[in-house]
Amino acid sequence: MATQMIIRIESSLKKKVSQLAKAEGKNLSQIVRELLEKYTKERDMGAYIDNLWGSIGKNFAQNNISEADIEKAIRQVRSN
Repeated sequence: MATQMIIRIESSLKKKVSQLAKAEGKNLSQIVRELLEKYTKERDMGAYIDNLWGSIGKNFAQNNISEADIEKAIRQVRSN
């Protein structure tokens, strides 16, 4: 369920953002929602870690690195 939020900003900033939003075919609320979603995504550590593991897995797959290769590398590092 959507809820309202009241924020205070300078009128000049509101005017600029409204003009930019209009140029993109959006309204001010849509822009604020997008910015807040982006802000929370960038700062959500769990999501960041999930994305990092996904990226690592993709990199391993692209380079044909297997689980056995990883275990071997770990054993080599630990033996040094």
